[in-house]
Amino acid sequence: TEGASGQVHAARLPAQNLGACAMWLYVGLVALVWALGWYLRDRQTLASVQDKHVFITGCDSGFGHMLAKRLDRKGFRVLAGCLTQKGAANLQRSSSPSLRTTLLDVTSSESIQQAVEWVRAEVGEKGLFGLVNNAGVANPIGPTEWMRIQDFRQVLAVNTFGLIEVTLGFLPLLKQARGRVVNTSSVLGRLSANGGGYCISKYTVEAFSDSLRRDMYHFGVRVSIVEPGFFKTAVTSLDTIEASLQQLWSQLAPEVQRLIMNFICDPDLSKVTSCMEHALQAKHPRTRYSAGWDAKLLWLPASYLPAFLVDVVLATILPKPALRVR
Repeated sequence: TEGASGQVHAARLPAQNLGACAMWLYVGLVALVWALGWYLRDRQTLASVQDKHVFITGCDSGFGHMLAKRLDRKGFRVLAGCLTQKGAANLQRSSSPSLRTTLLDVTSSESIQQAVEWVRAEVGEKGLFGLVNNAGVANPIGPTEWMRIQDFRQVLAVNTFGLIEVTLGFLPLLKQARGRVVNTSSVLGRLSANGGGYCISKYTVEAFSDSLRRDMYHFGVRVSIVEPGFFKTAVTSLDTIEASLQQLWSQLAPEVQRLIMNFICDPDLSKVTSCMEHALQAKHPRTRYSAGWDAKLLWLPASYLPAFLVDVVLATILPKPALRVR
């Protein structure tokens, strides 16, 4: 009897193992089908973009400048907002005659309203298919206690209130075309790594974009967020950052920052503009895009770690005050 019972028990073990293997095979198959379906859906693009008007802010240099030229080559009707006449002229020279430029200061309500009226005249009854809020500044950045309230207001005026006011101004035209909004945030809108207004402003871009996306869902307007890692643009220029820090603290030594920034800043801006292009051209644009390997493999995963652990790591690798107590 004992021998028979042992044989029955031994026979059950392979059956149980077989059942577990079948379950995991089923889960893996479902995951594979889902991933394949997502991939194919993500690759679907609009049949034609020839009649699609896209307005981009901050086209003097960096992401905005590159995106304007790339969309122009693809056949979009690009309307580029530049802060300076020089920036507008440089962009116009390297683009097709169909690309149009206008001057735009996102900190000026009057300038924004003039841009809205200009775009309205350009798009007519079609409305505005795409708005890319790209204009932004980073400086001044540095330890929080070095800052004045004006330093925070200076950055928030562009990155936060400028972006919001531009979006509000263009919403009627976007609703008219059932268009798309692409807001440029940052990985530092997920994880605050330095003092100053930049990280704060990008956190607000994330929150505003989430609210806007849910509100505009009922009107057929899509809202996407692009979260770049560190790229070599005017925002991450070491000369600009060092000059800003030097104003705040005359004895700052920039060598460590120069080493870190040169190592982590990616020179390939197309990784960001490709995300923006997908958000405008795909039939099913994503809600969020992480641009750059550091965003995908470092900053985004780090944003989900316990805060105390991130604090310890950043305190270890970032420059330290000379008169610290620990």
